[in-house]
Amino acid sequence: MQASQTSSGQLEDRLRNLILSNTDQAAANPLQTSVVPPPTKSKQPVDQSIVRENWKKGEQPSIPAQAPAKTGKKRPNQAQRRQMQAQLSIPIDTRASAPNDRRAHVAPHQYDNQRTAWHNTEQNGQDPPHISTYRSGSRDRAATAGNHPFSQQHRQRSGLGRAPISPPDHQSSWRQQQPNASHVFSKGVNVVSPDAFPSRTPQPSQPALYNPGGQRQFVFSAEQLANQSELLDMLCRSVIIGAEIEPNEIAEKENFRAQVETICRDVITRHEIHTNRAIGFQPYTVQLKCFGSLSSGFATKASDMDLGLLSPMSQSSPDSSESPIPRLIEKALLAHGFGARLLTRTRVPIIKLCEKPNEQLRLGLLEARTKWENGLADDGQEAIEDNIDEQEAPEGPTPITTTGLEHSPLRTQRRDSNQPSDRVEKTYEEQLSSLKQSETQSLMAYYGNAKRLLRRLNGREITVSNIADFMFTDYKLLDDVSGAFVNGLYDRNLRSRVQSYPSFRSDIMSETHNFRSLYGVLTMVEGETLVTIWESQATDEGNSRLRQISENHIRSWKNLQVKRKFGTDPLLFNRELHAALERLRQIPLIQLEQLKQDQYESPTQYHIRVNKIAADLGSFGPSSNTSLLPRVIQHYISGIRDKDIREEVQDFATVYKVQALRTIARKHKVADLINDYRRAMEKGFYYDEDIPAIKEYIEILQQGFIQQTQPPNKGITNTFDFIVPVSGNTIPIVKKIRQLSDPSKLAPNQPRDRYHDSLEFPKNGIGVQCDINFSAHLALQNTLLLRCYSYSDVRVRPMVLFVKHWAKARDINTPYRGTLSSYGYVLMVLHYLINIAEPFVCPNLQQLAPPDPNLPAEALEGLTTCQGHNVRFWRDEQEIQRLASQGHLNQNQESIGSLLRGFFEYYAQNNTMSTTHKRGFDWGRDVISLRTHGGLLSKQDKGWTGAKTVIQEAGAPSVSTETEANTNVTSPTDRATQSQSGQPMSPEGVSTTRKPKEVKEVRHRFLFAIEDPFELEHNVARTVTHNGIVSIRDEFRRAWRIIRSAGKTGRATEDLLEDAKVENEKKDKVQFTELLEEIHGVRIFTD
Repeated sequence: MQASQTSSGQLEDRLRNLILSNTDQAAANPLQTSVVPPPTKSKQPVDQSIVRENWKKGEQPSIPAQAPAKTGKKRPNQAQRRQMQAQLSIPIDTRASAPNDRRAHVAPHQYDNQRTAWHNTEQNGQDPPHISTYRSGSRDRAATAGNHPFSQQHRQRSGLGRAPISPPDHQSSWRQQQPNASHVFSKGVNVVSPDAFPSRTPQPSQPALYNPGGQRQFVFSAEQLANQSELLDMLCRSVIIGAEIEPNEIAEKENFRAQVETICRDVITRHEIHTNRAIGFQPYTVQLKCFGSLSSGFATKASDMDLGLLSPMSQSSPDSSESPIPRLIEKALLAHGFGARLLTRTRVPIIKLCEKPNEQLRLGLLEARTKWENGLADDGQEAIEDNIDEQEAPEGPTPITTTGLEHSPLRTQRRDSNQPSDRVEKTYEEQLSSLKQSETQSLMAYYGNAKRLLRRLNGREITVSNIADFMFTDYKLLDDVSGAFVNGLYDRNLRSRVQSYPSFRSDIMSETHNFRSLYGVLTMVEGETLVTIWESQATDEGNSRLRQISENHIRSWKNLQVKRKFGTDPLLFNRELHAALERLRQIPLIQLEQLKQDQYESPTQYHIRVNKIAADLGSFGPSSNTSLLPRVIQHYISGIRDKDIREEVQDFATVYKVQALRTIARKHKVADLINDYRRAMEKGFYYDEDIPAIKEYIEILQQGFIQQTQPPNKGITNTFDFIVPVSGNTIPIVKKIRQLSDPSKLAPNQPRDRYHDSLEFPKNGIGVQCDINFSAHLALQNTLLLRCYSYSDVRVRPMVLFVKHWAKARDINTPYRGTLSSYGYVLMVLHYLINIAEPFVCPNLQQLAPPDPNLPAEALEGLTTCQGHNVRFWRDEQEIQRLASQGHLNQNQESIGSLLRGFFEYYAQNNTMSTTHKRGFDWGRDVISLRTHGGLLSKQDKGWTGAKTVIQEAGAPSVSTETEANTNVTSPTDRATQSQSGQPMSPEGVSTTRKPKEVKEVRHRFLFAIEDPFELEHNVARTVTHNGIVSIRDEFRRAWRIIRSAGKTGRATEDLLEDAKVENEKKDKVQFTELLEEIHGVRIFTD
């Protein structure tokens, strides 16, 4: 640990002196000018004020070859102290070994204001030097621009503004081995005083978490560490050999890009000249630039091409929701025989494009285009209830399905405003009273109606993310809808029970408010339903201990309704209600009375669930309550979802007087298996050559169970009392069936894939695939940042490629299915290499950003700012490559395997790591932030503590259009109503009439938080759902477990890179074999 700290401190010292020694004189005579002074026992820091003064005069600062022995201290005068303080504003240290004091975090808007206030330090008409003091004087310039400088307290907490500190003696030994260097940091890097760096302390980089005994979780010997690293080195080499994209594939993609660029240029030029009358339009200002993994250096063989369309001279920007350019380009690409499809409800508008679509796909895309022109379809995408909308700019877009706009208040008002209707609008009271539950309507469906009513009335449910701005009118509306929800319940008894509780009664105009929430009222109704069930059946609960526990849960529920209420903090009461409801749901008798097979619950899963309920009731075991077993069996049969199967199983149980739950379940499984085979064959999911064997097997199953011989006068209780027998002639059929796919896992018998798209492009066989992005300005900046990081060290690229390959193999890199994009994993790797590895592997390029050039503000767009975002970073690619090749950017000598080992350990656990004093990543609290000193912010600081839903125009950038859901900043009707007359036609024959703006609901989640390097309010991991983060964390733990196990022998007990889909297929095959053995007997596959 001490060695790593010493090494990091030495490198920082080295970087500072290299920066200071970068002069024209050194460049002219590198052999005579010493870059750094020789080591001495005591060193005096260079007077930075002298250096700065010489630079202002255009003179060469001189650095003495050897500092004289320090005999005393001289107090600087007031002017010198002010100058020293100005030079110590923000250090160049891009590492974070001191704790990240989140209280000292500067708000993003303050940071942007300070940065935009910077200006060029050119004086007296002379060109400024290549090197500028890192953010020196930024506080003074910011203050003159009306911004608040850093406070003294801020500087003290963050280690800034300290008095100069001489480097420790132990940090100077590295100088003896360093060769002389010239032209070091010759351009694009900021200079900082060597004394401005805070001293390193062996403190953890995160607040201490609970760790029993205060010891590290794992301790490994040097041999174990070497074995673990060697395993990962070997795996990384094998991955890189097979994953790297070939040059001929890159050339093929580039040829296709050029061809598409020509088409786009022609379409936009004709539109601007003929439609918009822009005679002076310059065609070659239209560019189709490559961004994403192909441009950043992190592309694999499976990487698609991401293209950004730029047309700065267009009258309407292509990314505008009002621009016809995307639709014009889509039509032109289809006319050229390509497969093209515009998606407008992604985070930014994109065109999915393929070079050689098959005939079925091409006809489908043409049909979708025709439907759109006739106003019959919206992008050809199906609506779903919960939109997972993610377009990761640097890594390319992902196919997105859209939210159910038929339920959106904006969509409702837009439709009403554009379509004549004779229907008379209902009053507020009439809309509330119209909320009624039908006799056959489930409680959750009725709850959905209530939520839609709330949105139609421009209300919203109270959540953690919006409670701060909830007004009295919001509470009143929510309370009214909550009351109407209970008033509309179909069950009168249930309605009266809920209304009788003090917790429900509300007089919102009284001094003691009881602000009811819709979710809380739903929870009350659910809980009271369960209480009613228990009270009607409690006499049958034979186990006295179980009955006592159940009575305690019921009593606790009722006490909560009497003693507590929503009050002024409905969220707290919601949590208490939810906890009490969960306890009611765990009562076995209630579980039995509510027993129903779920729609896609297999008979095996259903049987396991019922077995657990029966065991909890005491129906099994030596002291079992046998009187409950027939009741459990009857509830099992009654809960079978399929009516025909339910009747078949009931007839079987009646005829044979079966007393064993497992026998009933086996009969259920046989009947369900027959149905699954029939549905799969009808949909063509089996090859024709397999159909005869499947039909023969169905006939075998239909022959029915054969009862095995049982002792007379005894109930049928043996495990295999009934089986479907097989003979020598039929065993080969069963064995062949075993080799085929389990029919229950095929699509006809599985839940509909909510993300499945009938026009989704196949992975191969259709030539080059790419995505055309119409809002790629920030994506291009992100790509350049990643490319510069890839140049900063030769280990960055293979490490990123390995992690991307691992994430894909483990099936945790699909954002539209609730996991993380490849771009997110790249940022995770960079965070580790910049802030966690010791010594660091990559410097923080955003903190090494040079001062702004002396140019007008509009000329800085794309260089220091982009669409209002701060995009400053050290972007000199050639200089970064040169310094990296000479080993001047870091002192880290670890192998790729060792770095990968630390990477997986860091994200797998949040205890102290085994090779450093730092702690693992805290998924619940931390936000990865590359721009930040230390690399971490807290979710609390960012305000990313609860999910929220925003409404924005489809295809429009969220930065300018998204608003909080159900707020009235602007009228939805006003935004939706568009003029549809007098619009010209384009030369392509496409009407440029403005259609009503489409809107979408976007769900922002913060279960996992990664701040975009430039778009600070964008959480790159916002697509990660609860199931997604569980899968991601489980995979990191699995990887770390495999790596740990390799410490003793150097061999892994499991395949770290095993394809998760293949692994799941193996598990499914085992389960199917077990099912066949249960149906036919355990010895059928013994040979």
